[in-house]
Formats: sequence, C-alpha cells, structure tokens
Amino acid sequence: MTLSVKRVEAKKEIYSFLRLDRLYAAYAIGDLEPALFRECEWYAALRYGRVTALCLRFTGLPPDRVFFMGAADDLMPILDGALKTKRAHFALKPGHLSVLGKFYSLQAVEDMFRLVLTADNFVPVDGLVVRLGQGHVHRLQELYRWGGDVAFAPYQLEQGVFYGVEKGGRLVATAGTHLVSRTYRLGIVGNVFTHPDYRGLGYATLCTSAVVEELLSQSVDVVLNVEQGNEAAIKLYQRLGFRVYCPFVEALGQRKGTVHRRLFARG
Repeated sequence: MTLSVKRVEAKKEIYSFLRLDRLYAAYAIGDLEPALFRECEWYAALRYGRVTALCLRFTGLPPDRVFFMGAADDLMPILDGALKTKRAHFALKPGHLSVLGKFYSLQAVEDMFRLVLTADNFVPVDGLVVRLGQGHVHRLQELYRWGGDVAFAPYQLEQGVFYGVEKGGRLVATAGTHLVSRTYRLGIVGNVFTHPDYRGLGYATLCTSAVVEELLSQSVDVVLNVEQGNEAAIKLYQRLGFRVYCPFVEALGQRKGTVHRRLFARG
C-alpha cells in the first residue's frame, strides 16, 4: 500500500510541510504555538513515507476549525477515517472541495482571498486609537454582538494585538488579530468591525493600520482574509498596502449521516 495516514504530534514534522506554502498555511502555523497546540489534532497522508497532504482540526473555537493542505486525492483517507468532527468550519483550496463534499454537506461556502502585506508596501493611516487589553473584553464582546458571526475569543486579546476607536466613552470600532506567532513570525489580522452607526468614517482603516504597524515592528509577516466579493473591504486593505496572495474557500460543513464504504484497506 503506497498511501497511509497517521496522526502527527511532532511540530518539526508538521512545520516542514506547512512551510512549503507558508502564507496559505499561516493559521495552521500559528496553531503550533504552545497555547494553541494543545487544542489541535494533526493528520498526515503519506506516500512512500513522504507527507503529501495534511489536515488540522482545531477545537479552540466552536465549531471546530479544519484546515487542509496538499494533494486533494490524498485527503480522502483522512476524511474517511481519521477526522471525526461532526460539524466544522473548513478552510481549503478550491481543488479540495469535491473531496470534502463526499463526506460533508456544505453550506455558507465563501470564496476568499488571502492577502499579505510587507513593510515596504505599508501605507499607514494616522489617527487617534486606543490599544486594547484584557480590561476591554466585555466592551469588545458587546461591540461584536452587532456583527453576528465574528469569531472572537478572549484569549485572542490576551495573546494578540487589538486597537479600537472610542466615542463618548463607547468602543465603536476595532481591529485585531486572530493569532500572532512570534516563534514563526506570523501575524494574522482579523476581527475588524465597526458599529453600524459609525461606518464610513474610516475607523476600520485606522484600527487596522495601527494593528499592522505594531505587527510589522515585531518583524512578522502580516496576512488577513477577505471575501472575494467584499469590494469595500478589499479597497480598505489595498489602501494600506495589502495584495492578494492566493484564493481559497471557507465553508461550514456537517458530516453526512450515511455510512461510507471504507475507501482504503487497513493494515
């Protein structure tokens, strides 16, 4: 049998594969940090002993986050047996969708761009912002309630970089990070949100600029995700100097109830 699957626990082995497409794999690489690694399950597909596909299941946010990288066909045995999550938010390349669809019913499928920003291309925006800390957790949560599905968890504030705009003692806009990996020099910008009553005033750009400036001062590579159809957000990020690195797909998936025939023999 030339194709096999194993659970991987050695960070060096995981990173040696992820680094082949470092910016696409930025979230997964960030999850190698000690505080997040304990929330992860990693599965690798191997041909003749060489890793050809990798799957990450991250359980630190509901629902599980699942990331795919590598040869689409080689993800089949991982999906067929190793990956046990019943419901998850998936991040994958467009070529992986047909394989995922054999095992999960997909909804909320979004075509996304991964954007990247280098120090040479950064165009900062000046303005009054507040550096947010743990004392702002409840105010952030209150603001994000206006956004519906913002994936924010308090640990992101503790471990990351967040800035906000205040008006009348009220937090009305913010930008932050999904995660920061200082070990692997990656910062992932996210959680960008403005209260509906304060949109169109440039506050999101201002907050994002402040986050990016701090990340770049730490010599990390800065990336973020944006929906391909969100032209306003893309223009915001391009104004700061971001450029498209690659397309990918996000989707919510529910494990299909039918019992699948085992696609690969055991042993």
